[in-house]
Amino acid sequence: MRPRFVHLLRAEWTKLRTVRGWTIAMLAAGLVTVALGLLIASGDRASCGDGASEEACPAAPVGPGGEAVQDRFYFVHQPLTGDGTITVRLTSLTGIITYPPPGHDEIVDDVVPWAKAGIMIKDGAEPGSAYAAVMMTGDHGARMQHDFTHDTAGLPGGASNTSPRWLRLTRSGDTLTGEESADGVRWTGIGTIRLKGLPDEVQVGLFVASPCDLTVNSSLGGSSEECRFTQATAVFDRVDVQGSTPLGTWSGIEVADDDGQTDWEKDHRPNGLVRSGDTFTVSGAGDIAPLGDSGAAPIERTLTGTFAGLIIVIVVAAMFVTTEYRRGLIRYTLLASPRRGRALAAKAAVIGVVTFVVGLAATAVTLPLGTRILRANGINILPVSQLTELRVVVGTAALLAVAAVSALALGILFRRSIAAVTVGVAVVVLPYFLAVGAVLPESAAAWLMRVTPAAGFAIQQSIPAYPQVIGHYAPSTGYYPLAPWLGFAVLCGYAAVVLGLAALRLRRSDA
Repeated sequence: MRPRFVHLLRAEWTKLRTVRGWTIAMLAAGLVTVALGLLIASGDRASCGDGASEEACPAAPVGPGGEAVQDRFYFVHQPLTGDGTITVRLTSLTGIITYPPPGHDEIVDDVVPWAKAGIMIKDGAEPGSAYAAVMMTGDHGARMQHDFTHDTAGLPGGASNTSPRWLRLTRSGDTLTGEESADGVRWTGIGTIRLKGLPDEVQVGLFVASPCDLTVNSSLGGSSEECRFTQATAVFDRVDVQGSTPLGTWSGIEVADDDGQTDWEKDHRPNGLVRSGDTFTVSGAGDIAPLGDSGAAPIERTLTGTFAGLIIVIVVAAMFVTTEYRRGLIRYTLLASPRRGRALAAKAAVIGVVTFVVGLAATAVTLPLGTRILRANGINILPVSQLTELRVVVGTAALLAVAAVSALALGILFRRSIAAVTVGVAVVVLPYFLAVGAVLPESAAAWLMRVTPAAGFAIQQSIPAYPQVIGHYAPSTGYYPLAPWLGFAVLCGYAAVVLGLAALRLRRSDA
């Protein structure tokens, strides 16, 4: 009588738990993941100050969606009660880039691609408050952005005296509509969005921001980043506000004015407003965007020890089947289950579930303890949603489990522990090391993390790369070329192929 599948599962579970070395190794995989993650977290420290008085770095403002944000710009504003419209004409957008800090001996006239100048409706002037804005950018045309993470493209081009651009932003309740025009007569819509919970009184006005100019110098074994101070200057006229404006006068304020600004910048390139009649010349620096990993750490930094646990898991999973081949016990396993695919499925299920449970316990302990240690060491943690945190924890455990199943299949294909372990480490762990260790050029590193099973590590990325934010988006800085679940799907695809090949070989021969 053919054994039921549950009996096969029980038999494979008995094999795994009765070999003391395998049990100890699986526990060691979890302990190593925890210990190495906490050890690395303990060594990370950060502080702010002038050297004589070090203190904890201030936390970044938090946007309406709960993400850490940059919210530094110059804002010329007045209150608007209820519905209304602001319309302006932008006739110039220029800027400067300084080289190098701190003396800024050379100043170049140029505008960085994501410099922003336009009109905004914002829930107060506090950093992180909700907003919607219509703007012209240095090199990305007209845009409508809101609440830091959302960006909608308008028409390309720039603004100048000979080719000005008109911008309009209209509020109707919670609905805001952005439009642009080349002549102030024929208008083209950019986008319509809703800002839930927007209060009756908001701030409306003109703004200018200019993010730093990022330069990345890559070399064998690492890279260095330099973010130089920039400033943008925009000239507005034909400023018209329709609606209830109780004060009716304009005020200028630098939002988050002390955030990242040096004394040289404050003294030599102050941001502000110069008004001549109906013409507003506004200068500003900074950015209105998600923070990324600048000045803070993502939660997955605590899971650096995953690679060490992964190596142990690959060894145990491969030996789980190669030991039967070495001792000739595989024949008895197959005699007990003539349907060899069921035998393979039982082995894969047992090693996969055991690895998942061990990985889940390890990551569920490491992440909260590691983030607590980082915070105690003065390092701010980038906030994420509970769903994202759950995905990182469960996804890391699933990454270990799928890698274990792949190693089991490699053991059936090669039937030798050394060969199976070597190939398993070479296709999963080695590409990860080469990519995140900056051993290869960034293009090659991104390619590896796209086409090899190491793509599965993308499941750990908690902060996305935003196209409207200039950043060093590379595997060495924790950004992978594939989305989290897509990268994990690549790993699962490889596992499915290897399992299929293992099943084919298992049907053809016993040993």
